[in-house]
Amino acid sequence: MPPAATLDDVLAPLLADPARAAVLLDIDGTLAPIVRHADDAHVPEPTRLPLIAIAKRYGLVACVSGRQATTARRIVSLGSITYVGNHGAEILRGGQTTPEIAPEIAEWARKVRAFGVGELRGEELHRLRVRGEDKDVIFGFHWRGAPDEESAEAAARAVAERAEAAGFVTHWGRKILEVRPPVALNKGLGVGALLEATPVDVALYAGDDRTDIDAFDALRAAVAAGTLREAICIGVASDETPRELEEAADILVDGPLGVRGVLETLAG
Repeated sequence: MPPAATLDDVLAPLLADPARAAVLLDIDGTLAPIVRHADDAHVPEPTRLPLIAIAKRYGLVACVSGRQATTARRIVSLGSITYVGNHGAEILRGGQTTPEIAPEIAEWARKVRAFGVGELRGEELHRLRVRGEDKDVIFGFHWRGAPDEESAEAAARAVAERAEAAGFVTHWGRKILEVRPPVALNKGLGVGALLEATPVDVALYAGDDRTDIDAFDALRAAVAAGTLREAICIGVASDETPRELEEAADILVDGPLGVRGVLETLAG
């Protein structure tokens, strides 16, 4: 992608043939503004409207989230598109009610949950207002909005050490620690599965965090393999944007409002 490419230049390949194009979107910080409490997240109606129009015109439209797929669908409130949840562990296809989960991942759910719940019972996390999020096969520890975010993060790092000692994998996001099964798990795997099931020529992915770089990599790998003609990787900028995301993106847009502008252009 040329360094001086404009947004119109970037989106032109999708607009040329929507039926052979994929629109893949992160949710938190991309479609939905970041909020203090994760349960309060929602996609604003002015953003949903062009997304609804896109869902009717484009060959593949999906939201790719670190949340459970059913939670992602609730936040977006659009049942006709596909949701990839838990960083690629689940796929909830349009019109279905039960997500598909790989057996090697599902068998870890009980162990991950037991560890997370056990940690939350500790006095320190409770005192520091670190909040737990049970995502079935992933357990998240949030400290955004805690009275002392620095101390809360330090406590989360201690949790991470214990999780890794117990054989789990840890992953860091924007003021969240995730404890995961020790199996391959990232948004790129989910994106790859979607592209295998629905062949398209061009694909766009927009995201705001480190976990979205895996999705960028999956699109570019598909181009290298010849299964995609072109990949467009859009970074969503904020005051917390990781430098790695800025470097990996073809172009940056300004927050969820910038993403709304992308969707409005794609919707025509």
